[in-house]
Amino acid sequence: MPCSLRAILLRDLILGVLGISAFLLHLGSALWAVSQYVLSGRYLWAALVLSLLGVASVALQVFSWVWLRADPADLHSSHLSARCLALLHLLQLGYLYRCMQGLQQGLLVWQQETPAPFDLAYADFLSLDISMLRLFETFLEKTPQLTLVLAIVLQSGQAEYYQWVGICTSFMGISWALLDYHRALRTCLPSKPVLGLGSSVVYFLWNLLLLWPRVLAVALFSALFPRYVALHFVGLWLVLLFWVWCQGTDFMPDPRSEWLYRATVATVLYFSWFNVAEGHTRGRATIHLVFLLSDSVLMVVTWVTQSTWLPSGILLQMLLPVGGTSFLLGLVLRLVYYRWLHPSYPWKPDQVDGTTAFRSLEYHQLPQNRRMDHLAQNFFSKARDEAALPWPGEANGVL
Repeated sequence: MPCSLRAILLRDLILGVLGISAFLLHLGSALWAVSQYVLSGRYLWAALVLSLLGVASVALQVFSWVWLRADPADLHSSHLSARCLALLHLLQLGYLYRCMQGLQQGLLVWQQETPAPFDLAYADFLSLDISMLRLFETFLEKTPQLTLVLAIVLQSGQAEYYQWVGICTSFMGISWALLDYHRALRTCLPSKPVLGLGSSVVYFLWNLLLLWPRVLAVALFSALFPRYVALHFVGLWLVLLFWVWCQGTDFMPDPRSEWLYRATVATVLYFSWFNVAEGHTRGRATIHLVFLLSDSVLMVVTWVTQSTWLPSGILLQMLLPVGGTSFLLGLVLRLVYYRWLHPSYPWKPDQVDGTTAFRSLEYHQLPQNRRMDHLAQNFFSKARDEAALPWPGEANGVL
């Protein structure tokens, strides 16, 4: 095995272990916070945290199960039976099983002197699903929980040690999901440009810097007007859900599960940008940015007209410049990324990441994750132009 390929496989193994560790650490910190809220008599806060954990967990299990059922029957034949998989998902362990399965496959490939093309492609297939599930979990649980904890801290005027742990693990999980999703999109391209460390760092920074003001805005609104934040979220979520539906998404294998995907994407769009359809990406991204910015500005105007002091005594004018500076810096980095670092130019094939980069017959007979491949073609808009003509009999998974 070439040293470069072995190093990349080892890196993916380490990243996989770190990803599972970050997930378990955040889950432990969330349950710790719940126990502390219950002991201190703050039952509403405990219920909210548990609700976020429950909703995110159920959604992940449904996504994972639907994808497994949609994959070719013989693709995962060497693993657990359908009954065992159903039981794991019913017990809310499907996502963890997926992560462990990805680690096992990655370790198998790394130990081979000459990795089999199928094993390499299957390892990529599993990692792509895991990355997507991790992104969904981030915006269904970690980001809302971070918003909730910040609102509690702002309202109470003090942060307990377990809340600081929750804030740190949430930021770590969000950062990890953004970086991992970027890497996953690159993996599933048929002919992949070299995305260096600088491109990934800039992509991560502009996402985080634009996400932070949004989280701060919702947290401040929740601290000042806790009775209206749910109404605000539902109203915007319905608008975003309608917008996603208008784009005609076709990500899931059946119409019913497609609505779950659209509802999840609407939740992601409440906090950050997420491209779900081909064509006119720049226009949709601009509309979404202006929409969220207008909403945040309206919340700022509401804060200023109601009160200049938070219930905790924190001066509002001290927090607004922080959010504004973060937004402007994130916007600049976003423009820099799409102007100079976003790989939307003709690419030269490479064979570094574990899957063959040319669309030969052998390539089409290997496991291919059509779900993530479709999203990658939307994200890297000119990837579609570089792809070969469709092959007869292609379906999600294998030929």
